[in-house]
Amino acid sequence: MPDYELENAALKSGFLNICGVDEAGRGPLAGPVCAAAVILPYGTEIEGLNDSKKLSEKKREQLFSVITEKAVSFCVAYGTLEEIESVNILNATFAAMNRAIEGLSVKADFALVDGNQVPKGIKIPCQTAVKGDSKSMSIAAASILAKVSRDRLMLEYDEKYPEYNFKKHKGYGTKEHTELIKQYGPCEIHRLSFLKKIL
Repeated sequence: MPDYELENAALKSGFLNICGVDEAGRGPLAGPVCAAAVILPYGTEIEGLNDSKKLSEKKREQLFSVITEKAVSFCVAYGTLEEIESVNILNATFAAMNRAIEGLSVKADFALVDGNQVPKGIKIPCQTAVKGDSKSMSIAAASILAKVSRDRLMLEYDEKYPEYNFKKHKGYGTKEHTELIKQYGPCEIHRLSFLKKIL
């Protein structure tokens, strides 16, 4: 379960406002990539907080409300479809992470970032953590905000493009989704660079 060990180390190094950063939606065939940055009040216990992938949709929705209520500051941002296609998914993800960090109403002076790559262009000191969403409370909180925000967006797209059943697979490359792309062709939110093998 995540704890505050990484945050504590940053605090001991003299940093005050430590944000956790994570993304959702690097792998799907459709929709933008989403990132979130969260600063939690020091030592706040949020029951059930864990890596978003290990939680049910209902639990994530409950935790989203708790996190946004308790956070010192949070921001959700996106890497657009145009960015994914023009600069690739990794750089679009970094752009979304930087927007989330810079969009915090209380400015962070240190970032804990899920994964093993420092986001290109980041303007504050940062530390990466592989599987950070199961180690750091701040990163776990960010993973929930990013996942829930992106899922909600995909539900909106489902209403616009019901034939693709986005509400079920959220744009990921499931067997059903790939069959529907073959049947109907891509729509305007599909990542064409991800569809080469399907098309």
